[in-house]
Amino acid sequence: MAQGPAPRGRKDERRGRRRDDRGGEPEFIEKLVSINRVAKVVKGGRRFGFAAIVVVGDGSGKVGHGSGKAREVPEAIRKATEVAKRQMVQVPLRESRTLHHDMNGRFGAGKVVLRAAPPGTGVIAGGPLRAIFECLGVQDVVAKSIGTSNPHNMIKAAFNGLAKTSSPKAVAARRGLNVSNIIRRRGGANPDAKQNNGAAATADAPTAEASN
Repeated sequence: MAQGPAPRGRKDERRGRRRDDRGGEPEFIEKLVSINRVAKVVKGGRRFGFAAIVVVGDGSGKVGHGSGKAREVPEAIRKATEVAKRQMVQVPLRESRTLHHDMNGRFGAGKVVLRAAPPGTGVIAGGPLRAIFECLGVQDVVAKSIGTSNPHNMIKAAFNGLAKTSSPKAVAARRGLNVSNIIRRRGGANPDAKQNNGAAATADAPTAEASN
């Protein structure tokens, strides 16, 4: 008897399972920052198109940006997304929620100030800066742009600042020290000094009473 399409179905199922085992492209967070209408002057007149700026990240410390131009909006966004994925950089995060330290970034007339924040602060930033932090996976940060509202300059200035970020582990490796020597705990910078001060105060107390 002819088995009909059943074997073909099992074969297709095996093929699909093989594709799932290989895994596809990792999922990214994509944010469209701006879309602009542009014109190119040619001999016959003007050719209109669109320019898109896109920020792409994995939500856990990796982010990139790109721009693309095309005659149609979807094509411009696709080009910008491909460029952003090729230009992704890794940014170290503290506790997977904020930056390790404050920093300034500059590009052209644009200047941005990026500040680490305590838990519960949220993302206090607007426009392109908010898109960068959402794609990066930052939950607590304060950011401000000074000098320009051009999204190109703001994004490049922000990436200039993020490129200066260093984790305590990287600083310790660069200096040949342990991470514990780099990090200073709040309220416990010099416990020996506190003990010495307490001993000195105890020793001075009887002297003061004797003088009275």
